[in-house]
Amino acid sequence: MAKIYPFKAVRPTRDKVSLVASRSYQSYTADERDSRMVYNPYSFLHIVNPGYKYQKDTIGKNERYKLVRNRYLEFKEDEIFIQDQTPCYYVYKIVNRELETFCGIVAAASTEDYENDCIKKHEDTLKDRETTFKEYLKAVGFNAEPVLLTYPDNDEIANILHLVIKERAEYEFTTTYRDTHYLWKVENPEHIKKIQSSFATIKTLYIADGHHRSASSHLLSKDLESNNPKHKGTESYNFFMSYLIPESDLRIYEFNRLIKDLNNLTKEEFLIQLDEWFRIENRGIEVYKPSKPTHFSMYLDGEFYSLHLRKTIYQFSNALEELDAQILYRTVLAPILGIKDLRTCTRIEYSHGKNDTIHVKSKVDKGEFAVGFGLFPATVDQMKKIADQGLKMPPKSTYIEPKLRSGITIYEFDK
Repeated sequence: MAKIYPFKAVRPTRDKVSLVASRSYQSYTADERDSRMVYNPYSFLHIVNPGYKYQKDTIGKNERYKLVRNRYLEFKEDEIFIQDQTPCYYVYKIVNRELETFCGIVAAASTEDYENDCIKKHEDTLKDRETTFKEYLKAVGFNAEPVLLTYPDNDEIANILHLVIKERAEYEFTTTYRDTHYLWKVENPEHIKKIQSSFATIKTLYIADGHHRSASSHLLSKDLESNNPKHKGTESYNFFMSYLIPESDLRIYEFNRLIKDLNNLTKEEFLIQLDEWFRIENRGIEVYKPSKPTHFSMYLDGEFYSLHLRKTIYQFSNALEELDAQILYRTVLAPILGIKDLRTCTRIEYSHGKNDTIHVKSKVDKGEFAVGFGLFPATVDQMKKIADQGLKMPPKSTYIEPKLRSGITIYEFDK
């Protein structure tokens, strides 16, 4: 059963939270990062990009980790960050510009649950990234970006959330992306007890986003356990910060595929090979977007095509084989275009489904890519079935919302 605990968050003061909060570091261009740091001394980017203070673009990994730790301590010393005195849960709600609402709980999840598959995974992780992020966490001593976990809708948890959000929020701010963020502290002992006991009845949680972060936290817990002769299992390093939302709040978008060349095939040869697996219809300049599973769009040489899988040819042997990203890999990317390893191949790039189909078209029209494929988004049920069967999706199979800001709640752990 899921062990989900309250914790003492380090977080910005109410007057500075909108200035501190940032998107994930990788989502900014270099110019965007520089602009924000020039004009906003409170941005969390100053912590995760510490070389900026010394105008150093390139610094060693270990030196960078130390500087991250130093900048973080400075934010605490300057009382930009405060720490709650008692363990709390944190109800976090986002209302985006499309007026979609996401409401969940920031809490500490168990690395033991991760190891025992009470927290299930649906994506493979890369060992190098796991190890790198583990070393980063070990050096800096905190985590500022929660793993996104999802759970079956639960009436008792929903009722508590409903009661909590009736009160004045600790934070309320709107970003330049026109998303409004709210956060409430849950310090009422009865509410804390009910939340913890409700999660204890849930057999399985699923990682929606943050596979490398959770894997790295698990590695770190094992590392620190081996160096602690008095290890009890209750130490803070045995947990990692998570944002838990009900399955009905999760939004899954597709990742479309862009391929740089046709693997030395002519357009006609390529279409003939596709015909083995798909019923193909040339849609001309009519923008086509797939409306159901096993249907794909393709943009090639200035024209859209619809591709409908020939189900009499393709065999569905497990939940993974029913996933459109896997179907495209098995029928097109690997056998026809020669893309065997999706994790290392430089001939493929991805465009998430919040970018419209015209984005894929423009990339091909500019000559940056030879062909683009549009997919139908996976469902929560597909994600769960794949995880339950112990299988892993191909890279970039899902683009999942909500996306949280960094630096709003921070989880510290003993080293």
